[in-house]
Amino acid sequence: MQLGPRRGGRFNAPVVVLSLLLVIALGAWWGVDYLRARLAGNGCDALTPVEITAAPDVAPVLTRLAKTVPQEECFSVNVTARESAEVADLLGTTASGGPDVWVPESSTMLSQARDAGAWNLPESGQSVANSPVVLGLPDETARRYGWPGKAPSWQEILDGSQVGIPDPARDPLGVATLLALRKLTEKEPDPAAAFTAVMRKLNPASGQAPATEQAVLARNLVAAYPGVPVQGFDYPYVVLPKASEASRTAAERFLRLLLDPLAGSIFADEGFRAPNGQFAVPRAQDSRTDPAPHPPGPPPVTDLYAALQAWAGTNLSARVQVLLDVSGSMAAAVPGTGKSRMELTLQAATQGLGLFKPSTELGLWLFSTKLDGDKDHRVLLPMKTIAEQKSSGGVERLQAVRPKAGGATGLYDSILAAYQNARQNWKPGRINLVVVLTDGRNEDGDTIGLPRLSEELGKLQDPRKPLPVIGIGIGPDIDASELRQVSTATGGDSFTTPDPRKISDVFYQALSKIMCQPPTCKN
Repeated sequence: MQLGPRRGGRFNAPVVVLSLLLVIALGAWWGVDYLRARLAGNGCDALTPVEITAAPDVAPVLTRLAKTVPQEECFSVNVTARESAEVADLLGTTASGGPDVWVPESSTMLSQARDAGAWNLPESGQSVANSPVVLGLPDETARRYGWPGKAPSWQEILDGSQVGIPDPARDPLGVATLLALRKLTEKEPDPAAAFTAVMRKLNPASGQAPATEQAVLARNLVAAYPGVPVQGFDYPYVVLPKASEASRTAAERFLRLLLDPLAGSIFADEGFRAPNGQFAVPRAQDSRTDPAPHPPGPPPVTDLYAALQAWAGTNLSARVQVLLDVSGSMAAAVPGTGKSRMELTLQAATQGLGLFKPSTELGLWLFSTKLDGDKDHRVLLPMKTIAEQKSSGGVERLQAVRPKAGGATGLYDSILAAYQNARQNWKPGRINLVVVLTDGRNEDGDTIGLPRLSEELGKLQDPRKPLPVIGIGIGPDIDASELRQVSTATGGDSFTTPDPRKISDVFYQALSKIMCQPPTCKN
């Protein structure tokens, strides 16, 4: 008898298919539930952090907008408020670390940060807001100028009272004020002289103070506008070179959020204009501000440097790198004085410090031959303000300097090293100088030579950032043509005398040239 197949060994295809479909359905349900659970949290395995450092006035708005980033965007934003001058210094001196994004008040701060050493910083960024720079007046003061019947103007305020100004070398409000005043005077018969005259009316300690329109609105003041088209604060959003690829991508996505109309209304709520210089939403008629559009964007870099250089000359604010000869010949006695060349030079230099403002920065290097290993120079006083040099014993260290016995004059290599250092650390808003005090000609046989020095100095010139060498030579061993050639290559000047007893006269002649800037003194 033939036996049929066993029931347990039969292959039941419909059952298997149904089972597989059930497994797939359960898996799909579990997957959807898993994704739903993740999205209910933050929807991401990890959030990409974006660190933003912003000017104190705009930081609160960015913080508020950072909280609106959708969770599914998979990044988080942390905003830190910090003064832009501090950030510029940080970016110029720190190779790593710092934020992923910087939002200063003005694109002028990008130029100043690059001058501070942040050479790889972008020259521009995407503006996220705008605010004109104005003079903020209390109601009582504004009424003296005809408000609310008419809007107060900068010109009548300058004619009638002092105007305060923060340091343009450190504060973007100061820079913007200078640029507005320069624009106001450009149609005068002698614009440079008119600009200088206006700057001399500015007083850092008192008077009506510049402010942004946004700050004026917040304080319920009356805004006085320059009356000429002047770029205000443009709040550039700059992704920094140190940002990781993930942070850079997230930062660019956050920027798109900042440029969205919804974000624009939040900026407007806090008194900011749109990046194009217009109010993002119509404002009720308010005689405290002017609803007219104001030009967006930064000023030309040439205008920026010209204004800062004029300010430096008017206020005698300088950054001076001094190179002091300590070769053996400086120990020679000067007949009829009872002093050496070195003693007379130090006496004149110490007295000359009193002619500069306490905020002037000064650094001092000594030079001879092989003062620091194979180098012909070494640092005696690091660059500090004169006030800091005096308080930290810098004057006493200067007066204790003695010549190097048997030391020769390593002039060329020392000048080039000092000039390269001063160029690298050039600062806007100051008269940047290299001053060379010597009693002889170059005596170093292992040197680049005068033709090569002149060539290298020529390569380092930047018309926007003047850095003249001022040569001061004393004694019968001076080569006047040598000093003149070095100075001329940098747009500077030289002052020499064969009589060391006249060091004071030559020194003060040089200082008067340094501190007498156009248009008061014509070149």
